[in-house]
Amino acid sequence: MKIYTKTGDQGKTSLFGGTRVKKSNLRIDAYGTVDELNSHIGLVRDQIKDKELISDLIRIQSKLFTLGAMLATPLDKEKLKNGSDRLKIEKIQAGEIQFLEDKMDLMDQTLDPMTHFILPGGHSVVSFCHIARCVCRRAERITVELADNETIDVHILIYLNRLSDYLFVLARKLTKDNKVEEIPWKG
Repeated sequence: MKIYTKTGDQGKTSLFGGTRVKKSNLRIDAYGTVDELNSHIGLVRDQIKDKELISDLIRIQSKLFTLGAMLATPLDKEKLKNGSDRLKIEKIQAGEIQFLEDKMDLMDQTLDPMTHFILPGGHSVVSFCHIARCVCRRAERITVELADNETIDVHILIYLNRLSDYLFVLARKLTKDNKVEEIPWKG
C-alpha cells in the first residue's frame, strides 16, 4: 500500500464516513491539532524513565488516537446503514477522564501548594510538557469552536480540558523529579 494517494492534492480530504472537506475545515484542524499534541506527548515520554509514567502517557496517547477518530467522524456518519457503529473502537468515556483526575490527585500529593503562576522551563522535559499543555489548550479551543457549529461528543471537550490540567501537574512533578526550581511569576 502506498502512503500517498494524490486525493488531497487539490486541498481536500475525507472525513471518516466519506464526506470530502477542505483541509482547512475546522474538524480537520481539531483532529490535526490533537495529532500534534500526541507527538508532543511522545516527546515528553521519550525524556523520562519512570515506567508507570511512561505507561500512563502511552495510555493517553492511545486515547488521543481514539479522540482524533471521534473528531474525524461526524455524528451523522457514526452509524452504518445496518445500525452498527462505524467506529469499532471504545470511545472516550467518563472513566478516562477519571483516570486523569486520579493521576493528578496522586501527583498533587507530592507537590508543594501553588501560590503563584509558574514560569515554564527549568529542564527540557518540563518545557516539552508545557508545550504539550499549550497545544492541548489550542486543540480544546478549536474543538470548542467546532462544537459551536456541529454536534460533538461531550466527552471530547471534557477530556481535552482535563488533559491540559494533567499536563500542567505533570510538568510540576517533572520539575520536582529533576530537582529544578519552580520560578514563580510575580507580575
